[in-house]
Amino acid sequence: MSPMIWLAALILFGIGEAVTVGLTSIWFALGSLGALIVSALGFGFWPQFIVFVILSAVSMALIRPIAKKILAPHYAPTNADRVVGTTGLVTEEIDNIEGKGQVNLSGQVWSARSSQTDGVIPAGREVKVLQIQGVKVIVEPLSK
Repeated sequence: MSPMIWLAALILFGIGEAVTVGLTSIWFALGSLGALIVSALGFGFWPQFIVFVILSAVSMALIRPIAKKILAPHYAPTNADRVVGTTGLVTEEIDNIEGKGQVNLSGQVWSARSSQTDGVIPAGREVKVLQIQGVKVIVEPLSK
């Protein structure tokens, strides 16, 4: 196989890698580079193809786990995350249909929504915070 084909493959895989966000084709670019070298040394199609497949597989097996750790988004908890799991007192009736409701959590007033789609939680009821969505806490009533 002509070295030009492997060179074209190397360039295409390199461009493909450059236009994507994640590591998608770098392994095949490395395999193409190896096959290009084998082709330039005068070996036939099968040695070139075998080098391409083996280098691609080995580079994927070795590089991918390391790259995943490096490129993984790191979550940094914020102060707001401290309210998840805490209990509070409903200060304004929570009604998801009307889009209203407030909860007092350790002296801070939060807009609140119920985890139940059509449930209404009356003022004065104790609730537990399940999660935060934007600037609202999602709560469920504590059982009496």
